[in-house]
Amino acid sequence: MNFSPSAIALIVYGVIAIVGGIIGFIKSQSKASIISGSISGAGLLIAGTADAQSQEWGKIAGMAISSLLVIVFIVRLIKTKKFMPAGLMILGGVVTLGAALL
Repeated sequence: MNFSPSAIALIVYGVIAIVGGIIGFIKSQSKASIISGSISGAGLLIAGTADAQSQEWGKIAGMAISSLLVIVFIVRLIKTKKFMPAGLMILGGVVTLGAALL
């Protein structure tokens, strides 16, 4: 396995998405938070693992998931005007995309 910066960023962002979904469920009993956090986080973990195994589709899939999350959380930030969790997920997504592009 070759843990490139993009693979590490995808895996870390995946863990953050899963933990964020769990926190969202605990704080507000939001089933949508835990479901979406788990699905997107698992997708990012799979993509990061594939990227670490030098499979090009992993980086592409991770970039797609990260891009979708950035868009979703930009919309959420505009609606709620609260930095947490939307701003954190936007920053994480942008960093992950930057690592994947370089």
